[in-house]
Amino acid sequence: MIRPLYSHARSLDSIGALLGVPAETAETAETGGAEVEILGMTNVSSEIHEGDLFLAFPGAKNHGARFVQEAKLLGARAVLTDTEGAPLVTDLPTLVVDDPRKAAGDISSWFYGEPMRDMYSAGITGTNGKTTTTTLLHQIWTLAGREGGLVGTVETRIGRDVIASKRTTPESAELQSLVATMRERHVRNLAMEVSSHAIALKRMRGAHFNSIGFSNLTQDHLDFHGSMEEYFLTKSSLFTFEFADRAFINIDDAYGAKLAASTSLPVIRLSRSDPKADWTYVSVHPHLNGQDVCLRGPGGVLLEGTLALHGEFNLDNALMAIAIAFDSGIDLVDLGALLPRLSGAQGRLERIDVGQPFSAFVDYAHSPDSVTRVLATCKALTKGKVIAVLGCGGDRDSSKRPLMGAAIFQGADVAIFTSDNPRSEDPLHILNQMTAGLDIKSPNCIISDRTEAINHAASIAQPGDVVVVLGKGHESGQDIKGVITPFDDRIVLAGAIEART
Repeated sequence: MIRPLYSHARSLDSIGALLGVPAETAETAETGGAEVEILGMTNVSSEIHEGDLFLAFPGAKNHGARFVQEAKLLGARAVLTDTEGAPLVTDLPTLVVDDPRKAAGDISSWFYGEPMRDMYSAGITGTNGKTTTTTLLHQIWTLAGREGGLVGTVETRIGRDVIASKRTTPESAELQSLVATMRERHVRNLAMEVSSHAIALKRMRGAHFNSIGFSNLTQDHLDFHGSMEEYFLTKSSLFTFEFADRAFINIDDAYGAKLAASTSLPVIRLSRSDPKADWTYVSVHPHLNGQDVCLRGPGGVLLEGTLALHGEFNLDNALMAIAIAFDSGIDLVDLGALLPRLSGAQGRLERIDVGQPFSAFVDYAHSPDSVTRVLATCKALTKGKVIAVLGCGGDRDSSKRPLMGAAIFQGADVAIFTSDNPRSEDPLHILNQMTAGLDIKSPNCIISDRTEAINHAASIAQPGDVVVVLGKGHESGQDIKGVITPFDDRIVLAGAIEART
């Protein structure tokens, strides 16, 4: 957990007062009623620093309060928890609230002085496109000479410092500490991915964005949300004045159009082709090196340039990033000059080139819609065959597996079904669900071992073909039965190509 150097000490009594917890709740015989000074906070017991408030949340398998002794040994001075966790705390001052996650968001933002309000902050949510859009936005700010922060699936950036991310959206205390550190280092622009899990689990409590963007909504995470309607309601709950000042919404997406019509926020509408949208494309000319584009923005402003990214989905991502960058004060002339220098995110239709006579890409696509979109983009790049490799993750939404299987079967000339991160599940069981109802005949095939599947794809590629490995993107490990072994599709694919010669 990244922490600011400057002290943000607060008394435990003042934290209790903010939460409406009686002062006596924060007292024990051990402290004798003396004032307890809190220097920081975290919900991870192993990351406790001396003087921290330990945030003991209820979890899926264990209650955080079970780790209080570890937290105390590392220097925790007090605990925030609920009525279930309170009996597990016997020797530290304890603040007991009904919803500790909600309370943690409120106090974290207050504790660090609401750091998000001291910079231009943009949050991006939706099923697909979050990582690329935030990466493009961060790249624009950096190339324009602004210090930028980035919080997302692949990495966290504080200016030019890069830290690997543990999850798409951090817990509230970690997030506010991170943004406070950015503020301390004079970062004045923040691009951040916001996952639906983060919204549902109240990690966004206390956060506030200048701009909140909605990319699209397609089937994913239904193991968590239960239905598309609940998934949409979770996303849309972010589009209120509590969390943002204005909304940038892709109205080409049906859920986006619904959100634009229902949110109370001022809406900037984005569309690839609707002339009534605030931001749209006047013309798009794809070619091997990207796409020549002309965009129209508010007031009829025009922006022309070359976008070094492929695919219609990247037109959506770029339009969102450009619109928000313009809103943040980046000059239109500068934006036009920067377009060819934008490279997108790691593992998102990332080209693998070791001198082979065919194109090769790795992409993070792991939903039916994203698989369909990526394969359509690959089709447009070649007159040859599209050879695709895809698996589905274990212990995740199983209802999308046959849909993803159908997407690769229909979208690729050669579909190779393999393993992703099987986790605790049997890889063959996952593959059976992926291929249910499909008539798998040569050249299509099922190869459970992912390395063998990628090697096979590279071995059969002919000049002019496209090989694309889907599902894991930037990930550097494979989870099998709880054991994570090093595995990077980009490295494996490059090695498979080199092995041909």
